[in-house]
Amino acid sequence: MIAGMYEQDFLAYIILGLILNFLFSILFGLYLSKNIGIEEMITCKGDKNQEWWMPLSLIIPYFKMLIVLYRVAILQLYFLNRGYSHKEFWIYLTSDQESNETH
Repeated sequence: MIAGMYEQDFLAYIILGLILNFLFSILFGLYLSKNIGIEEMITCKGDKNQEWWMPLSLIIPYFKMLIVLYRVAILQLYFLNRGYSHKEFWIYLTSDQESNETH
């Protein structure tokens, strides 16, 4: 037993987590590209590097799904509810906050 589950159940949860991870990531990417446009996303993208903990999403299946849901919550609660656009969210998401504060 692993974490109180049989190995088959544990593996099924891992596979479900990976499927949900890719599903939510793809759907969120499609949603942003529909509202911003792919060309616009490429031209207004910042120079932010991936965080050190992002590769952990391949090891921990639900981790990236939670990150995507967190980003969706930020988009809805902070940006869209305050009248900001999807493009402003994309620039926020792809820009280093430290470099924005120094300029």
